[in-house]
Amino acid sequence: MANNKIQRALLSVSNKTGIVELASFLSGIGVEILSTGGTQRALDGAGISVRSVSDYTGFPEMMDGRVKTLHPKIHAGLLALRDNLEHMQQVDRHGIELIDMVVVNLYPFQETIRKPGIKLEHAIEQIDIGGPTMLRAAAKNYRDVVVVVNPVRYSQLIEELKAGKGCVSKKLKFELACEVFEHTASYDRAIADYLASVGP
Repeated sequence: MANNKIQRALLSVSNKTGIVELASFLSGIGVEILSTGGTQRALDGAGISVRSVSDYTGFPEMMDGRVKTLHPKIHAGLLALRDNLEHMQQVDRHGIELIDMVVVNLYPFQETIRKPGIKLEHAIEQIDIGGPTMLRAAAKNYRDVVVVVNPVRYSQLIEELKAGKGCVSKKLKFELACEVFEHTASYDRAIADYLASVGP
Protein backbone atom coordinates (compact mmCIF):
# COMPACT_ATOMS: atom_id res chain seq x y z
CA MET A 1 0.00 0.00 0.00
CA ALA A 2 3.01 2.25 -0.49
CA ASN A 3 1.33 4.30 -3.20
CA ASN A 4 -1.95 5.00 -1.42
CA LYS A 5 -3.77 8.14 -2.48
CA ILE A 6 -3.38 11.26 -0.34
CA GLN A 7 -6.70 12.01 1.34
CA ARG A 8 -5.75 14.09 4.39
CA ALA A 9 -2.79 16.44 4.93
CA LEU A 10 -1.61 18.37 7.96
CA LEU A 11 0.03 21.71 7.10
CA SER A 12 1.76 23.72 9.83
CA VAL A 13 4.65 25.91 8.75
CA SER A 14 6.74 28.73 10.14
CA ASN A 15 8.08 29.62 6.68
CA LYS A 16 4.92 30.17 4.66
CA THR A 17 6.65 30.47 1.27
CA GLY A 18 4.54 28.58 -1.27
CA ILE A 19 2.14 27.10 1.28
CA VAL A 20 -0.99 28.77 -0.12
CA GLU A 21 -0.21 27.47 -3.62
CA LEU A 22 0.42 23.94 -2.30
CA ALA A 23 -2.72 23.96 -0.16
CA SER A 24 -4.79 25.27 -3.06
CA PHE A 25 -3.58 22.40 -5.23
CA LEU A 26 -4.22 19.81 -2.52
CA SER A 27 -7.70 21.15 -1.86
CA GLY A 28 -8.38 21.12 -5.60
CA ILE A 29 -7.68 17.37 -5.83
CA GLY A 30 -9.94 16.64 -2.86
CA VAL A 31 -7.41 16.45 -0.04
CA GLU A 32 -8.75 17.47 3.37
CA ILE A 33 -6.41 19.97 5.02
CA LEU A 34 -5.75 20.13 8.76
CA SER A 35 -3.86 23.12 10.08
CA THR A 36 -2.92 25.25 13.08
CA GLY A 37 -2.35 28.85 14.10
CA GLY A 38 -0.79 31.20 11.58
CA THR A 39 -0.85 28.63 8.79
CA GLN A 40 -4.57 28.12 9.23
CA ARG A 41 -5.14 31.88 9.18
CA ALA A 42 -3.10 32.24 5.98
CA LEU A 43 -5.09 29.48 4.27
CA ASP A 44 -8.42 30.81 5.53
CA GLY A 45 -7.44 34.22 4.21
CA ALA A 46 -6.78 32.71 0.79
CA GLY A 47 -10.22 31.12 0.76
CA ILE A 48 -8.94 27.55 1.17
CA SER A 49 -11.09 25.17 3.18
CA VAL A 50 -9.21 24.16 6.34
CA ARG A 51 -10.11 22.06 9.37
CA SER A 52 -8.41 23.15 12.57
CA VAL A 53 -6.30 20.60 14.42
CA SER A 54 -8.30 21.51 17.53
CA ASP A 55 -11.53 20.47 15.79
CA TYR A 56 -9.88 17.22 14.72
CA THR A 57 -8.50 16.34 18.16
CA GLY A 58 -11.36 17.80 20.18
CA PHE A 59 -8.75 19.53 22.32
CA PRO A 60 -7.81 23.24 22.29
CA GLU A 61 -4.38 24.72 21.73
CA MET A 62 -2.94 25.69 25.09
CA MET A 63 0.04 27.14 26.96
CA ASP A 64 0.64 29.91 24.42
CA GLY A 65 0.72 27.38 21.59
CA ARG A 66 3.24 25.09 23.26
CA VAL A 67 0.69 22.28 23.07
CA LYS A 68 -1.40 21.93 19.92
CA THR A 69 -0.33 18.92 17.84
CA LEU A 70 0.97 16.73 20.69
CA HIS A 71 -2.06 14.46 20.73
CA PRO A 72 -2.69 10.71 20.18
CA LYS A 73 -5.15 11.41 17.35
CA ILE A 74 -2.37 13.21 15.46
CA HIS A 75 0.39 10.72 16.11
CA ALA A 76 -1.71 7.58 15.73
CA GLY A 77 -3.00 9.04 12.47
CA LEU A 78 0.60 9.36 11.31
CA LEU A 79 2.15 6.19 12.73
CA ALA A 80 -0.55 3.64 11.93
CA LEU A 81 0.63 1.04 9.44
CA ARG A 82 -2.04 0.86 6.77
CA ASP A 83 -1.35 -2.81 5.99
CA ASN A 84 -1.44 -3.86 9.67
CA LEU A 85 -4.91 -5.17 10.53
CA GLU A 86 -4.46 -4.61 14.28
CA HIS A 87 -3.41 -0.99 13.71
CA MET A 88 -6.42 -0.39 11.49
CA GLN A 89 -8.76 -1.95 14.05
CA GLN A 90 -7.34 0.37 16.72
CA VAL A 91 -7.77 3.35 14.40
CA ASP A 92 -11.45 2.45 13.95
CA ARG A 93 -11.98 1.75 17.64
CA HIS A 94 -10.65 5.13 18.75
CA GLY A 95 -12.14 7.27 15.99
CA ILE A 96 -8.74 8.18 14.52
CA GLU A 97 -8.56 9.60 10.99
CA LEU A 98 -5.44 8.73 9.04
CA ILE A 99 -3.09 11.54 8.03
CA ASP A 100 -1.39 10.80 4.70
CA MET A 101 0.81 13.89 4.38
CA VAL A 102 2.61 16.25 6.74
CA VAL A 103 4.01 19.57 5.55
CA VAL A 104 5.90 21.17 8.43
CA ASN A 105 8.82 23.49 8.87
CA LEU A 106 10.10 24.53 12.24
CA TYR A 107 10.25 27.59 14.44
CA PRO A 108 13.25 29.65 13.25
CA PHE A 109 15.58 28.83 16.14
CA GLN A 110 18.82 29.40 14.23
CA GLU A 111 17.63 32.76 12.91
CA THR A 112 16.49 33.80 16.38
CA ILE A 113 19.79 33.14 18.12
CA ARG A 114 21.69 35.11 15.47
CA LYS A 115 19.91 38.29 16.55
CA PRO A 116 22.05 40.55 18.73
CA GLY A 117 21.15 40.63 22.42
CA ILE A 118 18.75 37.71 22.26
CA LYS A 119 17.79 36.48 25.73
CA LEU A 120 17.87 32.82 26.68
CA GLU A 121 14.17 32.84 27.58
CA HIS A 122 13.21 34.10 24.13
CA ALA A 123 15.51 31.62 22.41
CA ILE A 124 13.96 28.75 24.35
CA GLU A 125 10.48 29.71 23.12
CA GLN A 126 11.77 29.19 19.56
CA ILE A 127 12.58 25.54 20.27
CA ASP A 128 9.95 23.67 18.28
CA ILE A 129 8.53 20.56 19.94
CA GLY A 130 5.39 19.57 18.06
CA GLY A 131 6.95 20.15 14.64
CA PRO A 132 9.91 17.77 14.99
CA THR A 133 7.66 15.22 16.67
CA MET A 134 5.26 15.18 13.72
CA LEU A 135 8.10 15.19 11.21
CA ARG A 136 9.84 12.24 12.85
CA ALA A 137 6.60 10.27 13.20
CA ALA A 138 5.72 10.81 9.55
CA ALA A 139 9.26 10.05 8.38
CA LYS A 140 9.33 6.83 10.40
CA ASN A 141 6.15 5.77 8.57
CA TYR A 142 7.32 7.04 5.17
CA ARG A 143 5.84 4.05 3.32
CA ASP A 144 2.37 5.37 4.17
CA VAL A 145 2.92 9.07 4.87
CA VAL A 146 4.45 11.78 2.69
CA VAL A 147 6.48 14.22 4.78
CA VAL A 148 7.81 17.55 3.52
CA VAL A 149 10.08 19.89 5.46
CA ASN A 150 11.50 22.03 2.66
CA PRO A 151 9.34 24.49 0.66
CA VAL A 152 11.66 23.95 -2.33
CA ARG A 153 10.06 20.51 -2.66
CA TYR A 154 6.49 21.79 -3.12
CA SER A 155 6.62 22.09 -6.91
CA GLN A 156 8.11 18.60 -7.24
CA LEU A 157 5.44 17.25 -4.92
CA ILE A 158 2.68 18.83 -7.01
CA GLU A 159 4.11 17.31 -10.20
CA GLU A 160 4.29 13.85 -8.55
CA LEU A 161 0.71 14.12 -7.35
CA LYS A 162 -0.44 15.14 -10.83
CA ALA A 163 1.44 12.27 -12.47
CA GLY A 164 0.40 9.75 -9.82
CA LYS A 165 -3.26 10.82 -9.71
CA GLY A 166 -2.99 11.78 -6.05
CA CYS A 167 -0.23 9.33 -5.12
CA VAL A 168 3.49 9.88 -4.50
CA SER A 169 6.23 7.45 -5.56
CA LYS A 170 8.12 5.25 -3.09
CA LYS A 171 11.36 6.90 -4.22
CA LEU A 172 10.25 10.43 -3.37
CA LYS A 173 8.68 9.33 -0.08
CA PHE A 174 12.00 7.82 0.98
CA GLU A 175 14.02 10.87 -0.14
CA LEU A 176 11.72 13.21 1.78
CA ALA A 177 11.95 11.07 4.92
CA CYS A 178 15.76 11.10 4.77
CA GLU A 179 15.65 14.89 4.36
CA VAL A 180 13.52 15.17 7.50
CA PHE A 181 15.96 13.26 9.70
CA GLU A 182 18.87 15.33 8.37
CA HIS A 183 16.90 18.48 9.14
CA THR A 184 15.83 17.54 12.65
CA ALA A 185 19.36 16.38 13.49
CA SER A 186 20.76 19.73 12.35
CA TYR A 187 18.04 21.59 14.27
CA ASP A 188 18.75 19.73 17.51
CA ARG A 189 22.49 20.20 17.03
CA ALA A 190 21.99 23.97 16.79
CA ILE A 191 19.94 23.96 19.99
CA ALA A 192 22.50 21.86 21.85
CA ASP A 193 25.38 24.06 20.70
CA TYR A 194 23.56 27.23 21.67
CA LEU A 195 22.61 26.01 25.14
CA ALA A 196 26.16 24.79 25.75
CA SER A 197 27.48 28.21 24.75
CA VAL A 198 25.26 30.23 27.10
CA GLY A 199 25.43 27.99 30.15
CA PRO A 200 22.75 27.72 32.87
